Amino acid sequence: MKKILGPIALMVLLMSFQTAPKKAAQVTKPAVKSVVTTANPAASIERGKAVYLSQCLSCHQVDGGGVPHLNAPLDGATAVVGKDKAKIISIVLKGMTDRVEIDGEFYSNNMAPHKELTDQQIADVLTYVRNSWTNKASAVTPAEVKAVRAKIK
Repeated sequence: MKKILGPIALMVLLMSFQTAPKKAAQVTKPAVKSVVTTANPAASIERGKAVYLSQCLSCHQVDGGGVPHLNAPLDGATAVVGKDKAKIISIVLKGMTDRVEIDGEFYSNNMAPHKELTDQQIADVLTYVRNSWTNKASAVTPAEVKAVRAKIK
Protein backbone atom coordinates (compact mmCIF):
# COMPACT_ATOMS: atom_id res chain seq x y z
CA MET A 1 0.00 0.00 0.00
CA LYS A 2 2.87 2.38 0.79
CA LYS A 3 4.42 1.94 -2.68
CA ILE A 4 1.12 2.77 -4.44
CA LEU A 5 0.25 5.77 -2.25
CA GLY A 6 3.67 7.42 -2.73
CA PRO A 7 3.50 7.65 -6.57
CA ILE A 8 -0.18 8.70 -6.48
CA ALA A 9 0.52 11.50 -4.03
CA LEU A 10 3.48 12.60 -6.18
CA MET A 11 1.29 12.65 -9.32
CA VAL A 12 -1.39 14.75 -7.60
CA LEU A 13 1.26 17.15 -6.40
CA LEU A 14 2.81 17.47 -9.87
CA MET A 15 -0.61 17.99 -11.46
CA SER A 16 -1.35 20.85 -9.08
CA PHE A 17 1.85 22.58 -10.21
CA GLN A 18 0.92 22.17 -13.87
CA THR A 19 -2.28 24.17 -13.50
CA ALA A 20 -0.74 27.00 -11.44
CA PRO A 21 1.25 28.67 -14.26
CA LYS A 22 -1.84 28.91 -16.48
CA LYS A 23 -3.69 30.85 -13.79
CA ALA A 24 -0.70 33.09 -13.13
CA ALA A 25 -0.23 33.78 -16.84
CA GLN A 26 -3.80 35.05 -17.11
CA VAL A 27 -3.24 37.71 -14.46
CA THR A 28 -1.76 40.88 -15.92
CA LYS A 29 -0.16 43.58 -13.87
CA PRO A 30 -0.21 47.22 -14.90
CA ALA A 31 3.06 48.65 -16.16
CA VAL A 32 5.07 50.44 -13.48
CA LYS A 33 6.24 53.93 -14.43
CA SER A 34 9.80 54.85 -13.55
CA VAL A 35 9.00 58.50 -12.95
CA VAL A 36 9.75 59.65 -9.41
CA THR A 37 7.03 61.10 -7.28
CA THR A 38 7.58 62.96 -4.07
CA ALA A 39 5.24 60.50 -2.36
CA ASN A 40 7.55 57.53 -2.97
CA PRO A 41 11.13 58.42 -3.95
CA ALA A 42 12.55 55.00 -2.95
CA ALA A 43 12.77 53.71 -6.52
CA SER A 44 14.37 56.97 -7.65
CA ILE A 45 16.93 56.74 -4.85
CA GLU A 46 17.82 53.18 -5.85
CA ARG A 47 18.27 54.14 -9.53
CA GLY A 48 20.17 57.25 -8.46
CA LYS A 49 22.61 55.16 -6.46
CA ALA A 50 23.54 53.27 -9.64
CA VAL A 51 24.13 56.56 -11.48
CA TYR A 52 26.18 57.88 -8.54
CA LEU A 53 28.36 54.77 -8.49
CA SER A 54 29.11 55.03 -12.20
CA GLN A 55 29.38 58.82 -12.62
CA CYS A 56 30.14 60.53 -9.30
CA LEU A 57 31.90 58.12 -6.95
CA SER A 58 35.47 58.62 -8.17
CA CYS A 59 35.43 62.35 -7.33
CA HIS A 60 32.86 62.68 -4.55
CA GLN A 61 33.79 59.39 -2.81
CA VAL A 62 31.68 56.63 -1.30
CA ASP A 63 30.81 58.73 1.75
CA GLY A 64 29.95 61.87 -0.24
CA GLY A 65 32.84 63.65 1.45
CA GLY A 66 34.68 64.67 -1.72
CA VAL A 67 38.41 65.34 -1.72
CA PRO A 68 39.66 68.32 0.34
CA HIS A 69 40.36 71.40 -1.81
CA LEU A 70 39.71 69.43 -5.03
CA ASN A 71 36.24 67.89 -5.21
CA ALA A 72 33.40 69.38 -3.22
CA PRO A 73 31.64 67.28 -0.61
CA LEU A 74 28.02 66.36 -1.21
CA ASP A 75 27.25 65.23 2.33
CA GLY A 76 25.89 68.14 4.30
CA ALA A 77 26.64 70.79 1.68
CA THR A 78 24.07 73.57 1.70
CA ALA A 79 24.16 73.75 -2.11
CA VAL A 80 23.08 70.10 -2.22
CA VAL A 81 20.30 70.09 0.38
CA GLY A 82 19.10 73.66 -0.12
CA LYS A 83 15.69 74.61 -1.42
CA ASP A 84 17.13 75.93 -4.70
CA LYS A 85 17.21 72.66 -6.63
CA ALA A 86 17.83 74.52 -9.90
CA LYS A 87 21.36 75.39 -8.76
CA ILE A 88 22.45 71.79 -8.19
CA ILE A 89 20.66 70.63 -11.36
CA SER A 90 22.53 73.31 -13.30
CA ILE A 91 25.86 72.18 -11.86
CA VAL A 92 25.23 68.60 -13.01
CA LEU A 93 24.22 69.79 -16.49
CA LYS A 94 26.94 72.44 -17.01
CA GLY A 95 29.72 71.17 -14.78
CA MET A 96 32.10 73.53 -12.99
CA THR A 97 35.38 74.99 -14.20
CA ASP A 98 36.11 77.75 -11.70
CA ARG A 99 37.52 77.63 -8.22
CA VAL A 100 34.41 77.56 -6.08
CA GLU A 101 33.64 78.23 -2.42
CA ILE A 102 31.24 75.87 -0.71
CA ASP A 103 30.45 76.36 2.96
CA GLY A 104 33.68 78.28 3.58
CA GLU A 105 36.02 75.87 1.78
CA PHE A 106 37.48 76.29 -1.72
CA TYR A 107 37.53 73.54 -4.35
CA SER A 108 39.51 73.79 -7.58
CA ASN A 109 39.05 70.55 -9.52
CA ASN A 110 36.93 70.84 -12.65
CA MET A 111 33.66 68.92 -12.82
CA ALA A 112 32.67 67.71 -16.27
CA PRO A 113 29.16 68.49 -17.49
CA HIS A 114 26.77 65.55 -17.57
CA LYS A 115 24.41 66.68 -20.34
CA GLU A 116 24.38 63.13 -21.69
CA LEU A 117 22.35 61.94 -18.68
CA THR A 118 18.60 61.90 -19.15
CA ASP A 119 16.29 64.09 -17.09
CA GLN A 120 15.24 60.95 -15.21
CA GLN A 121 18.85 59.96 -14.45
CA ILE A 122 19.73 63.43 -13.16
CA ALA A 123 16.57 63.54 -11.04
CA ASP A 124 17.39 60.09 -9.67
CA VAL A 125 21.04 60.81 -8.82
CA LEU A 126 20.19 64.14 -7.18
CA THR A 127 17.37 62.53 -5.22
CA TYR A 128 19.88 59.89 -4.08
CA VAL A 129 22.49 62.50 -3.11
CA ARG A 130 19.91 64.70 -1.34
CA ASN A 131 18.86 61.68 0.75
CA SER A 132 22.15 59.92 1.47
CA TRP A 133 24.64 60.09 4.30
CA THR A 134 23.42 62.87 6.63
CA ASN A 135 21.37 64.59 3.89
CA LYS A 136 17.59 64.71 4.16
CA ALA A 137 15.95 66.78 1.44
CA SER A 138 13.07 66.61 -1.01
CA ALA A 139 13.21 64.61 -4.21
CA VAL A 140 14.18 66.12 -7.55
CA THR A 141 11.75 65.39 -10.38
CA PRO A 142 12.45 64.92 -14.09
CA ALA A 143 10.17 67.91 -14.76
CA GLU A 144 12.44 70.13 -12.62
CA VAL A 145 15.50 68.91 -14.53
CA LYS A 146 13.74 69.45 -17.86
CA ALA A 147 12.88 73.05 -16.90
CA VAL A 148 16.50 73.85 -15.96
CA ARG A 149 17.86 72.12 -19.07
CA ALA A 150 15.56 74.23 -21.27
CA LYS A 151 16.89 77.45 -19.70
CA ILE A 152 20.59 76.66 -20.16
CA LYS A 153 20.50 75.59 -23.80
